[in-house]
Amino acid sequence: MAEPTRLPAPAGATWTLDPDFVVGLIGMGDMGKMYAHRLSAAGWRIIACDREEKYDDLVKEFSGNSNVKILRNGHLVSRASSYIIYSVEAASIGRVVAQFGPSTRLGAIVGGQTSCKDPEIKAFEEYLPADVDIVSCHSLHGPNVDTRNQPLVLIKHRASDRAFAKVENLFRCLNSKHVYLTAQEHDRITADTQAVTHAAFLSMGKAWHATNSFPWEGARYVGGIENVKINLMLRIYAQKWHVYAGLAILNPEAHKQIGQFAKSTTELYTLMLEGHGEELRERVYKAKAAVFGKEGEAKWGGEPLLREEVLDQFTLGEKKGPALPNNHLSLLAMVDCWSALGIVPYDHMICSTPLFRLWLGVAEHLFRTPGLLDESLRVGIEDRTFSRDDLQFTIAACGWAECVSLRQFDTWRERFAVTQRFFEPRFKEAVEVGNAMIKAVLASSKD
Repeated sequence: MAEPTRLPAPAGATWTLDPDFVVGLIGMGDMGKMYAHRLSAAGWRIIACDREEKYDDLVKEFSGNSNVKILRNGHLVSRASSYIIYSVEAASIGRVVAQFGPSTRLGAIVGGQTSCKDPEIKAFEEYLPADVDIVSCHSLHGPNVDTRNQPLVLIKHRASDRAFAKVENLFRCLNSKHVYLTAQEHDRITADTQAVTHAAFLSMGKAWHATNSFPWEGARYVGGIENVKINLMLRIYAQKWHVYAGLAILNPEAHKQIGQFAKSTTELYTLMLEGHGEELRERVYKAKAAVFGKEGEAKWGGEPLLREEVLDQFTLGEKKGPALPNNHLSLLAMVDCWSALGIVPYDHMICSTPLFRLWLGVAEHLFRTPGLLDESLRVGIEDRTFSRDDLQFTIAACGWAECVSLRQFDTWRERFAVTQRFFEPRFKEAVEVGNAMIKAVLASSKD
């Protein structure tokens, strides 16, 4: 047996490279490939597969990487791997584990990289041999985000301390922040931080699509907050539909969050339309106190999460003068939703995705900047500039909530795909700008 080697990780972390520890990847989508590239670059041996019709293309793609070997199917990967990671759609995890799980090597460790752990753990418990350890994971970021300092959830579901230590050691090369949760805790926190955030941006995209508008081309959506809305909306629609569908539909914890977001959006928009200014103000300020704290007892830090001058740099179009006053219905509804569900978003910062930190940051900016919240409430009652967009946003939020409550994957896919095609010509630029924005925001927010 070869002698393990000690290697330095970025930013001072270290891990022990064991040449006999083979990582198997079943599923070579965007995240599977990310793991293959990152882990193999650190010296780990990887064997991987996807559907058999992708075999030749994957062999060609990884032909220059001596640490990655592509096999034809999950049976071959399962028989030869020390740690097998299922990186497949959450909706397919049961079927895939049922197919390949019985071939798992004696004494191996198995985990999954799905965004929803409830169906994943159920599949492992049903189809894996009893001698297999189960240690799941979830990198809380997309495939194009630098893994350094990003949260990586590790779930010791059924494993010895020795097996869990091997998985911890493997992932240290990513230099992510390890977060230790149960599967249930993972699903509750991802519902709190991701499901509603995604619903907001998905609804924005549907609203702008319904009005046949590209918001960066006009003068209505200008400024730092609008840059976040536009760039992150495009970033989400540039991804694969199943990433968000699985997290929302298969996560039992996500249903009530997405339903409440639609309810909050509808009720706040109704108050605006009917001119109930005092009731609107009372409700929003009650939500502010619940989420951000009362006067003198603020839950936010001494410094804001985001600085608007940083966000102002990242626009897709030419800047066309000062920002128009906006009621920011999406942000008001998000905070109202958190308040109704008793969610304090700061409690989940250690598990937050870059998208969630940006979204919380702009919500915090709206609620803590003197005069800005009152201005948005005034606009909601007196100004009809954004009423058409707000109507479509409300309809879209309710539509996504209905898809989730009915567990309609096909309807979700079609709703997503038609809007994805509408915005597709700007995806490449949006992803580049979005990556730069996330990098700049994270850098500016470091202590």
